[in-house]
Amino acid sequence: MQDILQQITLPEWLGVFFSVFQVLLARKNNSNNYLFGIAGILLTLYVMIQSKLYAEFTLNLYYLVMSIYGWLYWKFGKRKSETTISETTNNEKLITAGIVIGTFSIFYFSLKNFTDSDVPILDSLVGAFAWAGMWLMARRKIENWILLNISNIIAIPLLIHKGLYLYAVLTAFLFIVAISGYLEWRKIIKTKKNAFA
Repeated sequence: MQDILQQITLPEWLGVFFSVFQVLLARKNNSNNYLFGIAGILLTLYVMIQSKLYAEFTLNLYYLVMSIYGWLYWKFGKRKSETTISETTNNEKLITAGIVIGTFSIFYFSLKNFTDSDVPILDSLVGAFAWAGMWLMARRKIENWILLNISNIIAIPLLIHKGLYLYAVLTAFLFIVAISGYLEWRKIIKTKKNAFA
């Protein structure tokens, strides 16, 4: 155990610390979650490139852009007022499926042909579901938690394989928080529906 703890770098510790606060604030529907997320993402970018997890690195670049977009969208939305939680429309479901399929295809092709990745399928799957989940999160759609948890379940053994034990623990924690977040957001939607009934 002590050997594992000695392998964990300062950027990993700090990245996980900020990421924990980010997800807890997201669960509570607090738009400031993105500010902690951005700090965690910047640290995670360094860790992922060092570990040769190229799709995860690209995913975190995407997280950075979507975190900035998400923070602005949550704060101001389309009507210059805060956007509320909602369920995806049929059109958004098609877009989400397209993001998963398209992102997986691009990542897998790129990792297989242009990198020294030893885990192109798993790395691509984690990225594909997380890209779609983050898009839904930025749009404040409840289904984001489902897609992010599919990504989390695939990521845990991948991170263990790469020796990123602290990130594996973080991902297991994120899995639990995502379940809780889904239930919390479901209550908010139900309360909103009852208020208009």
